[in-house]
Amino acid sequence: MVPGWFTGGAQDFRLLGTRCAACACVFFPREDTHCRNPGCPGGELAEVPLSRRGRVWSYTDSRYRPPSPYVTDPELPWEPYALIAVELESERIVVLGQAAPGVTVADLTVGMEVEVVPGVLHEDTETTWTTWQWRPTGV
Repeated sequence: MVPGWFTGGAQDFRLLGTRCAACACVFFPREDTHCRNPGCPGGELAEVPLSRRGRVWSYTDSRYRPPSPYVTDPELPWEPYALIAVELESERIVVLGQAAPGVTVADLTVGMEVEVVPGVLHEDTETTWTTWQWRPTGV
């Protein structure tokens, strides 16, 4: 888990971004030092919870084992997964993330509503690394 990127459990899971007080731009991943908007003189950055739901902007599947530092067990067969770019309308940003387990590109269409849910990036006997995933609403 990356500290400060998300909060909550299964029912209230939220991504955390930051909003510039000067230009109202929202950033994810969060920004804690300066406004990323090149046209902004800069303002105080405040943490904001992002919308839990958005619409599929684009999607694809990952059919290869990514290189390090991505953690995978080379002894196990590679399992493809879907990647989804989700537009959060009120924040006016697009957030990329993996699809929840069981969701494939065949299940997705541009414009469909999805929600952010907690997921497991990797786990071993001592640690579970949490991440965010996107899942079609109503699942």
